[in-house]
Formats: sequence, structure tokens, C-alpha cells
Amino acid sequence: MQEQPETAFAPGLTAQVELTVTDADTAQAVGSGDVPVLGTPRVLALAEAATVAATATGMPPGSTTVGTRVELEHLAPTVVGRTVRAQALLATVDGRRLSFEVTVSDGDQTVARGRVDRILVDRQRFVERAGRAS
Repeated sequence: MQEQPETAFAPGLTAQVELTVTDADTAQAVGSGDVPVLGTPRVLALAEAATVAATATGMPPGSTTVGTRVELEHLAPTVVGRTVRAQALLATVDGRRLSFEVTVSDGDQTVARGRVDRILVDRQRFVERAGRAS
């Protein structure tokens, strides 16, 4: 049996990513509404991208993280042309489970906030198991 990877991450780890909102990012374009503002699925994808970026440099060889749980409050609209910034803070580590606090902001305004949980896995084993489930 193949060993599961051990976590090499500690609370306090952070990363941020940015997105300049385009028409392709709107609720209209992604099918989550009929208004021309940043769609919630894109907000979530940006928040997850920040969590992935936070773990990127310290990732053990052959490992990756996969999302397991998300809690997200989308608090304010963002119009096309604005740049939003997602920041992830690794709040807790429980074995291989990593829990991030995430915020998405447009300047000084909080656009969204929540939590994203990820788990550290052996990448090859995960992909093989996913392929068998098809």
C-alpha cells in the first residue's frame, strides 16, 4: 500500500492572486445570473486559486491538494474592468487537511469572504482512483 503524503505546511502561510474582471467573468457569461457583474463561480475559482498558490512553493514532490469543502459569502458586486484580489491564509492544519480563510476585495471593499478546505494527496494515486470511478 502506498503511503499518503505528510503535510509540510504550517498555519500562517498566505498568498494572493488578482483578476481584472472581463465580460467572460460575469454572472451572465458563467450562467449564474443575468447581471453583468463578477459571477459567484468566478469569485470561488479566484479564492481557490489563492489557496493553491499558497501551497505551491512548499508542495512535497508527487503531491497536490484537492478541494473538499467551501463556505463563501459573496457580499458585493464588481463591475467589468475592476481588479479584484483574493487572499488566502492557512488558518489550521489537521494532518493532511488544510483550512484556509479567504477574502476577495476590490480596493478597500470586501467582495467575498469564507473558508476553503483542501486535503494533501498523492497526485498519481488520486488521478488513478478518479479514473477507476468513471
